Amino acid sequence: MSNPNASVGRFYQGWQIYNERIVEVVRDLSAQELQVRPASDRWPIWATVAHTAGVRGYWLCGVFREPGAETTPFSDPMSGIGWEDDLDTPRTAAELTEALETTWRIVAGSLERWRPDMLYEQFERRVGNKTQVHTRQSVLLRLLSHDAYHSGELSQTLGIHGLPQIDLWRVD
Repeated sequence: MSNPNASVGRFYQGWQIYNERIVEVVRDLSAQELQVRPASDRWPIWATVAHTAGVRGYWLCGVFREPGAETTPFSDPMSGIGWEDDLDTPRTAAELTEALETTWRIVAGSLERWRPDMLYEQFERRVGNKTQVHTRQSVLLRLLSHDAYHSGELSQTLGIHGLPQIDLWRVD
């Protein structure tokens, strides 16, 4: 890369499409459709979507101390409590859309602010009595693959129930 002051965002161009495609499908689902599960012991669609959005805030705002948690429904990202942890409080399509859009703004802001030389800076995270070390690069890959993984999971669940699927790679 010729300009070390350029952001890493250009290397992740296209990721925002994942968010847009999830939002396109989720925003039109009814309360009943959001309750659909891939199996009786698995999360309903709404919980998987909430988890997908909440993880972004956890890693970026909680672990890496990026700004913006207060602009999302997850203002305390290190609490360890997500919407998916309370299955008795289903979330609406509007709430899920807001969660996806507000947490995406944090991702986009991080990609814009972060420079290539920042990608391998290490951050510690405590999990129980263990300390884990993560780099920005490792977490960006984790978040990108996390979005894709749950998009696939959601698409399969939606398709099995005859609902519109998420097509991450369609050509418009």
